[in-house]
Amino acid sequence: MLADGDPAEVRDALDLVARAQGMSQVAESAGVTRQGLYKTLGENGNPEFATVLRIITATGIRLTAEPAGAKPKTKAAASR
Repeated sequence: MLADGDPAEVRDALDLVARAQGMSQVAESAGVTRQGLYKTLGENGNPEFATVLRIITATGIRLTAEPAGAKPKTKAAASR
């Protein structure tokens, strides 16, 4: 999803996760108001990166980065 470069897809995915976990709980954990979370993740939302990171942390998602040309690690290589 991030590879597509469409920030709206990331926002929409976070919205789905936050709704599934409960907007009030995610908002509290992220340090934003429930209304602010709805606005941030809504159709016209354009959250700052810091807000996205707080929401990611609040939902229990781990964000990792690797070089674009890197080959995906196999489970065996990842556990070493």
